[in-house]
Amino acid sequence: MTRKVIIDTNGMMVPGQFGLDIFSELERLGFDSYMVIRPSIKELEKIYAEGKGKDRKAAKIALSLLDRCTIIEKNGFADDVIVELAMTEKVAVLTNDIELKKRLCSKGITTVYLREKTRLSINNFY
Repeated sequence: MTRKVIIDTNGMMVPGQFGLDIFSELERLGFDSYMVIRPSIKELEKIYAEGKGKDRKAAKIALSLLDRCTIIEKNGFADDVIVELAMTEKVAVLTNDIELKKRLCSKGITTVYLREKTRLSINNFY
């Protein structure tokens, strides 16, 4: 059975910021299908175009990893699209965004997050 996870903007930036291979970590946690929404890609492109230093480098790395993900063509505010998609598809979300995690948790959606800057962990709500 395929286990899908939506990776948000800051989740995609983890490899560039912390040197962590999110895909091998997600595999270790049992996920084998990765989704990124179009608004997250637009955010990454903006950070790459306008950002400086580490953020710009992390965004460049994130954009280079998109070929390993399924791009979901939905428009709107990124967090709203992620919450809606996670609920309809019944999939987990990789994010370090505190507000988004609260929204997801309140709806019983499983979240994956960076722990101790060295690995990914799961909050299960199903």
